[in-house]
Amino acid sequence: MFKRIDRSPALARLLERLSATMARQRGLPVVVGVALVLVSFVVGLINVAADSKALDLVWVLTHHLGLLTALIGLLLVEPLGK
Repeated sequence: MFKRIDRSPALARLLERLSATMARQRGLPVVVGVALVLVSFVVGLINVAADSKALDLVWVLTHHLGLLTALIGLLLVEPLGK
């Protein structure tokens, strides 16, 4: 199964395009991650007043996705070149 995935021309083209796009816009994942963390901060402030479980879930998701996106973006800056 994995050999078929490795030999997939569509997946190879997707990875090539993604790599080329990320090489041109290396800071984009970090900016998106920081924006998600800022959104989670605002949601957290609203949740203090509203005390909603749905807002709690949104806060957790945006906060953790923002942190992961920013950290992965920082790790990819060097391999994608200058």
